[in-house]
Amino acid sequence: MSIGPIGQSLGTATKELVRHWNETKEYWNDSKATEFEERFMTELIAGVERALPVFEELDKTLQKVTRDCE
Repeated sequence: MSIGPIGQSLGTATKELVRHWNETKEYWNDSKATEFEERFMTELIAGVERALPVFEELDKTLQKVTRDCE
């Protein structure tokens, strides 16, 4: 079992979301767009950035436990 790919998928999906958001901001550029970005996007991206290293650490720990139990 490996959770590394889950973290990688999360990172990839977040990059794709940011790309789409940046495209959207080209057309939606008013106070509501700014509010949306501050309220949701900034928090989401920061949360993913904090989570990715945790996924890596969990994957390393899980691999070590699996090896130790074999």
